[in-house]
Amino acid sequence: MRARIYQPSKTAMSSGTAKTHIWVLEHAPANARAVDPLMGWTSSDDTQAQVKLRFDSKEAAIAYAEANGIDAVVRKPNKRKANIRAGGYSENFATNRRGAWTH
Repeated sequence: MRARIYQPSKTAMSSGTAKTHIWVLEHAPANARAVDPLMGWTSSDDTQAQVKLRFDSKEAAIAYAEANGIDAVVRKPNKRKANIRAGGYSENFATNRRGAWTH
């Protein structure tokens, strides 16, 4: 049984970093998905592909995989760029603004 261990990235719908500090062990699908001929839905009989285990650290996820005989591949997380500007839209109207506000 193959699996991958990774640290999820932030969602594209928010600028927050919630749920990005955990590590996830996710099983790889054992067989391909099939299309149901009657309804056209995509389905699979592999229940392990639906399981995502969350851990506080990478070491805990690796230890779990080794203890249960799971062949796991660890993926390094993609880090955020350091040149992110602090502040936001409200910073344009701050009273302690450094420069003159013009259109």
